[in-house]
Amino acid sequence: MSAAEWDACAGSDHPFLAHAFLSILEESGSACPRTGWQPVPVVIDGADGRPAAIAPAYAKSHSQGEYVFDHAWADAYSRAGGDYYPKLQIAVPFTPAPGPRLLLRDPALAPALIAALESVTDQHGLSSAHATFVTPDQVPLFEAAGWLIREGTQFHWRNEGYASFDDFLGALSSRKRKAIRKERTGALESGIIVRHLTGAELTEAAWDAFWVFYQDTGARKWGQPYLTRQFFSLLGERMGDHVLLMLAERDGRPIAGALNLIGADTLYGRYWGCTEEVPFLHFELCYYQAIDAAIRLGKTVVEAGAQGEHKLARGYAPVPTWSAHYIPDPNFRRAIADFLKRERASVESDQEYLSELTPFRKA
Repeated sequence: MSAAEWDACAGSDHPFLAHAFLSILEESGSACPRTGWQPVPVVIDGADGRPAAIAPAYAKSHSQGEYVFDHAWADAYSRAGGDYYPKLQIAVPFTPAPGPRLLLRDPALAPALIAALESVTDQHGLSSAHATFVTPDQVPLFEAAGWLIREGTQFHWRNEGYASFDDFLGALSSRKRKAIRKERTGALESGIIVRHLTGAELTEAAWDAFWVFYQDTGARKWGQPYLTRQFFSLLGERMGDHVLLMLAERDGRPIAGALNLIGADTLYGRYWGCTEEVPFLHFELCYYQAIDAAIRLGKTVVEAGAQGEHKLARGYAPVPTWSAHYIPDPNFRRAIADFLKRERASVESDQEYLSELTPFRKA
């Protein structure tokens, strides 16, 4: 289908769901059959013959790059004599950013699209289907269809009417304000400057520098990076106005970088890396500079990626995330449902505890 037809369903609020972003992942060799991500979008046409409901789906031969971990489920299914892979994954590859997983030009087609996902799973004998990082408003749609719902936690910053970073600091206790100011000063006191690049400023030299940072972090986190070098060039070329690349430089030489994507009301922090260890520079680039940028750009939320309780002390608060899971085998479904019930109790208990630690409490 055309980019215009896809984007008419996806909307413009979430850059990761744009036809451009998903096609860059495929064209660059980052998310493709060779890497275990076989694109199999599920589409329902409207009465006008054009796509009216789309699910960005992939046939997955592994569980990497999803950030909602089901490795134990795969092991259990295998020990019971089944083949867990391939499975159907409704998601944006390598992107733990909540967004709609039912892309609906016609909202009335939501139940039919979910039913189509079930049919694809059943007809191809797949073990399961998983919609990960689903927006809260779409969770009830999956729940009504009988999918199992899983809860997780991320840490987001929200602009509560702050006009500047100092306004934000004013919402904190004196002790927490001092701690953040100390970290910011420490990160930059040795002559480091931070440049914010977007649009035409995203040169190949800038991407070459960031590629080195990304490779280092990717090798340590995942064994090998998920994204190819070509991905970044295509991203800058086709979606440059949605990209905010922050480079920390010493004497004009980049030593660290953080990549963000710009949404309608959210700044999404995605990747970070460095070639020189500087105390607090990670916090400065990924969290404080992101808050500065979000305020300047008029965004209300900063999503700084998956996990990370250390974000609490940097002004980020816990928020729930959601995924939905279709498990055709009744015995396996019962086992997963029991696991999710126990897991949710633990997750919600942790969220309650973490909320007590949020820096917005002045005590």
